Amino acid sequence: MNNAELQKAVRFIKKSGNYSARCAIILGSGLGDFADTLENKVKIPTSGIPGYPKSTVEGHSGYLVFGKHKNIPLMAIQGRTHYYEGYTMREVTFVIRIVQALGIKLLMVTNAAGGINPDFVPGDLMLITDHVNFLFDNPLRGPMDFGGSRFPDMSDPYSSKYHDRIEQIARNRGISLKKGVLWASTGPSYETKAEVEMIRKYGGDAGSMSTAPEVIAAVQAGLEVIGISCITNYATGSSSKKLSHSEVTETAQNVKKQFVDLISGILTELIQNI
Repeated sequence: MNNAELQKAVRFIKKSGNYSARCAIILGSGLGDFADTLENKVKIPTSGIPGYPKSTVEGHSGYLVFGKHKNIPLMAIQGRTHYYEGYTMREVTFVIRIVQALGIKLLMVTNAAGGINPDFVPGDLMLITDHVNFLFDNPLRGPMDFGGSRFPDMSDPYSSKYHDRIEQIARNRGISLKKGVLWASTGPSYETKAEVEMIRKYGGDAGSMSTAPEVIAAVQAGLEVIGISCITNYATGSSSKKLSHSEVTETAQNVKKQFVDLISGILTELIQNI
């Protein structure tokens, strides 16, 4: 993906309708229904956007949705693409370059994650405070086609200045919000018991197969980032139950009300005032 391909994609999006947005939100596995709650929405199938990688995973429908939530203009990414689908890191983060080109300055990332911290249970929501990129690749490798720093500082990738306010928003809404470090690995196989034990020892609280690449690209692009994980399952070894993707999407659906309530609170009580 280079700048010429990016400009083709952006021109296509701008021709499709109202693309104005104050915030972009990437919706993780089983969480895509939030996009359908937007008012005055325009849904653009990503399959028609030049150069946009196709999402092939259940729970990721493949749309860019522009609309409003309580009068706040948003861009919702309904269906991310993953490194394990065979895409390059540049393809995985192509949507971040679209966000950058549209002039959006704030990104919310969400995902389904396995609970590694023993205090976490399926159905918990976690404020991401930091991440470990264990994908052994980086979306910034190669030519610097999109501007920004060659060597971006990653000391505060998840905009810690908002964390206290987000925790207060959760408390006000009766939502038990955990917080912790996201460990990102390639997948698509789930971690082994030994790998989970290693992650726990190295400080990971939840495990994911996404998010870190988009956040790296977003920080390099000058965006502020807020991250929320939905803990959809116990990590391997924490439960005798076999893991499955259907369990992940089912749990995400079960906590949809809490998830939407938290996202709505962040949008209306925090982002609206930024």
